[in-house]
Amino acid sequence: MQEKIKEIAARVHEMRELSEISIEKMVEYLQIPEETYKNYESGEEDIPASVLFEIAHKMQVDMATLLTGEEPRMNIFTVTREGKGVSVERRKQYKYQNLAEKFIHKKAEFFIVTVEPKPEGTKPGTNSHPGQEFNYLLEGSLKVYIHNNEIVLKEGDSIYFDSNYEHAMEALEGKPAKFLAVII
Repeated sequence: MQEKIKEIAARVHEMRELSEISIEKMVEYLQIPEETYKNYESGEEDIPASVLFEIAHKMQVDMATLLTGEEPRMNIFTVTREGKGVSVERRKQYKYQNLAEKFIHKKAEFFIVTVEPKPEGTKPGTNSHPGQEFNYLLEGSLKVYIHNNEIVLKEGDSIYFDSNYEHAMEALEGKPAKFLAVII
């Protein structure tokens, strides 16, 4: 996994330079500390998928280009067979599977996200990013933390929220939770 993180970081660094965007401009756009961003580009810190989505947006490239190093080419449709989307382990407790990485000029990113249970009493780290997010729970149960709220979702439930607010997800009942995430 560390090698994959380094590869993505190198692509982000190279694309930022090719796009002639300074680190200062990127940090201002992402609203994160400069040190954090430099850690992302050096591969010392894993880039959350939501931040990678925003980096791609700023550079006007598809997120799949940063994930895989290949430019998407499909413009009418793309099919992703079960279990065949590009898998990226962004954080230890989350596994993302991109469902439309081959489609060019997407207006949103689509993922199947699996959240592994954490030891009891351990709260997940929060994240925020520009835009909005839609999550539809496919399996298990999930606690969503967002802006001082805790919402429990069961299979078939969904949530749509402003992802500028700090948020996190936690699998409940000691079992993984799986959901469809759309980041807009």
